[in-house]
Amino acid sequence: MAGPMLGAPRGGAGLRRRYRPMAEINMIPLIDVMLVLLIIFMVSAPLLTVGVNVDLPRTRANPVASPDEPISITITAEGRVFIQETAVEVAELVPRLRAIAEARGGNEARIFVRGDRALAYGRVMEVMGLIAQAGFTRVALLAEQPLTLPRAGQGAR
Repeated sequence: MAGPMLGAPRGGAGLRRRYRPMAEINMIPLIDVMLVLLIIFMVSAPLLTVGVNVDLPRTRANPVASPDEPISITITAEGRVFIQETAVEVAELVPRLRAIAEARGGNEARIFVRGDRALAYGRVMEVMGLIAQAGFTRVALLAEQPLTLPRAGQGAR
């Protein structure tokens, strides 16, 4: 028959040396879990943005940067008015804005007005007039940015 196998322990004395506990952390499962969590967060993050859907008009103006979070007022194509995501009646708009502004520290709160493209201009101006009468001076209209900007020297067509 064949002789003893090379490297095989003799009699059982070598079994202890051969099967020592490993004192290292296996990083592969940790990396796999982290990559799965990263993919889950990347997919779910865009779904977390909620709001009222409106079709904003397009403009070429630069976006406004603001250090404090503005109050967003949205007017839908049907003429309904929302503060952030809460529907309000036009008669309730000014008292609610004053309450929000007082909670934030006065009438210096920024207010962004978003009006649907299909909405009549007069309705937007009516809401902006109410905001101005309430004493708010930092009011801005929002518009959607175009996907591509024209090259220098080309006008809008």
